[in-house]
Amino acid sequence: MSDSKLSPKQWVAPHIAGLPRSGIRDFFELVKTMDDVISLGIGEPDFVTPWHIREACIYAINHGYTSYTSNLGDPRLRKAICKYSAENFGLEYKPENECIVTVGVSEALDIVLRAVLSPGDEVLYHEPCYVSYAPSVRMTHAVPVPVLTREENDFVLQVEDLEKAVTPRSKVLLLNYPNNPTGAGMTLADKQLMADFAIRHDLLVLSDEIYEELSYIPRTPSIASLPGMKERTVTLNGFSKAFAMTGFRIGYACGPVDLIEAMMKIHQYSMLCASSIAQAAAIEALQNGQGPREDMRREYEQRRNVIVKRLNEIGLPCFMPRGAFYVFPRISSTGLDSATFAKRLLQEKHVAVVPGTAFGSCGEGFVRCSYATSLEEIEIAMTRIQELVSALS
Repeated sequence: MSDSKLSPKQWVAPHIAGLPRSGIRDFFELVKTMDDVISLGIGEPDFVTPWHIREACIYAINHGYTSYTSNLGDPRLRKAICKYSAENFGLEYKPENECIVTVGVSEALDIVLRAVLSPGDEVLYHEPCYVSYAPSVRMTHAVPVPVLTREENDFVLQVEDLEKAVTPRSKVLLLNYPNNPTGAGMTLADKQLMADFAIRHDLLVLSDEIYEELSYIPRTPSIASLPGMKERTVTLNGFSKAFAMTGFRIGYACGPVDLIEAMMKIHQYSMLCASSIAQAAAIEALQNGQGPREDMRREYEQRRNVIVKRLNEIGLPCFMPRGAFYVFPRISSTGLDSATFAKRLLQEKHVAVVPGTAFGSCGEGFVRCSYATSLEEIEIAMTRIQELVSALS
């Protein structure tokens, strides 16, 4: 028998060992060690889940709605989702086999990638982007292919850049508009260009629409509703952002029957089903939550207007977001890189923002600020940021 001592690290698969930790979470481990910090960092609504949604959850518990649901999700919730999609996004789906309820949008993204990708397949996606996109692709042994977006285009993905990146191995185009971290949004013309590109290169489109209800411009139809797109698009959405239900962990995906069936196979062996209690709350949110949802959206819009105005006055140029609850100001004029600026702002002024590099290399020179916090705290944070910028100049 060998006397050598084994390290548990040796058992970790190489493709997992090589994954970076989330740049957001690492940064906010530091935040937790400090007092009097105003956080413009974590992308989570500061509103409590509307009372009637919480009451629906309590009612479900009190009446014993605590068993497994169908692998696809509670039929009542799937019916409500499809009705909501038709009324709000112009998308017609069958609740019986074109919709699946997942544990947040993160699981929906994970299982659709695992359902469609083989080792070596390529996924085109835009950067800056949500931190999990590239790691989620790598975990399927596929290849993430970032396509950089630019400030001069309001961080909207450009077809000419996609054409330079596409190869015969490209299989998926992953889109997230309104966007985290930039707040960018797509017009109908932009979506049509993406649709034409996907059809031209025979790509599956994954449309992450988690911020769609938090739009500050007239909403345009989903890319899945454009001619020739429904059969090659899976839409991903959920309840965390628009309904302030992050802890409920409920998301969903809608798409072609064969793809939903493939996703269900993975879901049933890994998750079985989403929480029955949370699904009951989600039904209430879709059926009666439009009023509170719109109240929250209007409050975010007011905050957006204030924070954009203040950042531009401070000398940190920032375009007006079209959706979500993030701004992405340029801080390069301070002479600091994104990580250094964020650390100094935290250490010297007790304001937390996220370095733009957490969302891809082209985020250098920017930071992400979430305005999912009160106007009072936003005003105080802007004053502190101004103090740092003035000291640096």
